[in-house]
Amino acid sequence: MMWLASLLLLLLLLRHGAQGKPSPDAGPHGQGRVHQAAPLSDAPHDDSHGNFQYDHEAFLGREVAKEFDQLTPEESQARLGAHLTETFPSPGEEFHDVEDAETYKKMLARDERRFRVADQDGDSMATREELTAFLHPEEFPHMRDIVIAETLEDLDRNKDGYVQVEEYIADLYSAEPGEEEPAWVQTERQQFRDFRDLNKDGHLDGSEVGHWVLPPAQDQPLVEANHLLHESDTDKDGRLSKAEILGNWNMFVGSQATNYGEDLTRHHDEL
Repeated sequence: MMWLASLLLLLLLLRHGAQGKPSPDAGPHGQGRVHQAAPLSDAPHDDSHGNFQYDHEAFLGREVAKEFDQLTPEESQARLGAHLTETFPSPGEEFHDVEDAETYKKMLARDERRFRVADQDGDSMATREELTAFLHPEEFPHMRDIVIAETLEDLDRNKDGYVQVEEYIADLYSAEPGEEEPAWVQTERQQFRDFRDLNKDGHLDGSEVGHWVLPPAQDQPLVEANHLLHESDTDKDGRLSKAEILGNWNMFVGSQATNYGEDLTRHHDEL
């Protein structure tokens, strides 16, 4: 199975080569790990006329594909050849950075596991669809469990099988000694308690991680209504009084749920 491991390492280098050392996909306000459905390419997916732009962008990513588009055929082959040289080093060649070697070794094992899930027919060869599922697992329902598993592995530092609130925050923010925690981090803690931890047991299990990073299609008016209720219900009785709405008027006036305040100007006494 050495050829399979070599193929996976090649794919690993192609995916991470433009970014240097691999790093967790995280960002401020909890958005970095959330996978929203998006097309792999805006190009037509039609190979019959020799147009492989969709495949280029699906395989390489749009930015890297743009770089290859500027190359001559010779330069493009040379760049791919450079990746092959890195993937299949000459006898005796080693990674000089032990930390990098260990990192890529772990990522290779992880990618091999992902490949086996993507390889639905189990023939150890990737069709175009199976390769796309490997590279973009968030786009394929049968890859959902592997996306959740990888996210849990990244965040679960104490290896108890759950994501604690401190592990969730640590993925977003690392405080400097003596630094006061910024307000947005406090907001994320509240988001964790109110919206991430669905069963309110103090941590996230696999199902809750999946709901977070691969959210189901949402009813946007309902989401907005819940948001307005959460922000304006000061006595937390689950209802909004006229006083509570007027007390937070600036949010309602700017909310699409109220048609940018149009309904509030019609002098309704009952809401």
